[in-house]
Amino acid sequence: MDLAFLHPLYEHPGPWASVYVDTSRHTEETAHQLELTARAMGRELARQGADEATCRAVEEAVRELRRVPDPQGRVLFARDGAVVLDPLLARPPRGGSRAEWAALPRVAPLLELAGEDPVAIVAYVDRRGADFELRSSLGPEDAGTVVALEWPIHRTASADWSERHFQLKVENTWEHNAAEIADALSVCQEETDADLLILVGDDRERREVRGRLPKRLHDRVAEAADGTGSRLLDEDVERIRAAHVHQRVESELDRFRAARTPDDEGRSGAAEGVSALVEAAREHRLEELLISPDGADAHREVWIGEDADQLAVRRTELKALGERHSWPARADDALLRSAVCQDATALSLDPAAAGEDVPAGGLGAVLRRR
Repeated sequence: MDLAFLHPLYEHPGPWASVYVDTSRHTEETAHQLELTARAMGRELARQGADEATCRAVEEAVRELRRVPDPQGRVLFARDGAVVLDPLLARPPRGGSRAEWAALPRVAPLLELAGEDPVAIVAYVDRRGADFELRSSLGPEDAGTVVALEWPIHRTASADWSERHFQLKVENTWEHNAAEIADALSVCQEETDADLLILVGDDRERREVRGRLPKRLHDRVAEAADGTGSRLLDEDVERIRAAHVHQRVESELDRFRAARTPDDEGRSGAAEGVSALVEAAREHRLEELLISPDGADAHREVWIGEDADQLAVRRTELKALGERHSWPARADDALLRSAVCQDATALSLDPAAAGEDVPAGGLGAVLRRR
């Protein structure tokens, strides 16, 4: 997950309100339920010590969700009487809506709830062109149509010279159409920043289009098992998207596992465990954080200063580093603050899907070279 969009959360000091709102249950009572949620979130923040202006800002933002309820949910990050950031969620918060008031924004759940939501372009391909459909957790959206050459597109059974010449034209038409579709699909991917391209159609048509896509897109292409060209069911798209996420997580875990192995000088390119990660963060060496939401170390307490590289396992360490002000924070959120400010990325790990060989304690990182 690219963390650049989180920069506004670290341009000002805390404390912060972090409110995860579940909007996945749409009924005739949705507006009333959101009103109750708004009041409950405001009361909970006040109970935890939030100022009145921030509580009011959060309540009003939750009420505003009544206008166009989000399919799954939304998270609100607020301080000093204003909502600073309110990204959409790709799946509902576990356990329903909740609010927290802490020194740092509670961003770690975003990796699980919003991070791995690949945007897919489903391309329904035939010899005459293609229809593109954008698919994500927010539902389907039309993404354009390609109308290619229409004549000649059918072969004949005759074997005389004139018919062979005609069939050559048919071949040329197919190749031209496949190139047109591939070019349009490449442009659509650039415009939408889609993570995945799903080709649907006859075997030959899919193969012709896939072979003409730029090399940079080859590892993003998946093909529907059903080659009939019919519209894919939602569960088919979700299965392909889930397989893409699993493959990406496994690839990043393999990179972490390889980096664990010390080089010829005995230095490792990976770190795991709170102490090693805190040291790496202070040295600005984080390249990609790996976080298991239920890992034992994720909720461990560390100490932070005003700047992102001011963190330590013990408060006395910060004082020894010359930091005058310090606050307790969760290890995952403190490390994510450092990752954002170091332009690192992050990945949420599902232990059940990733297997047993994951970072110790649920926290790890691939490191930059010294």
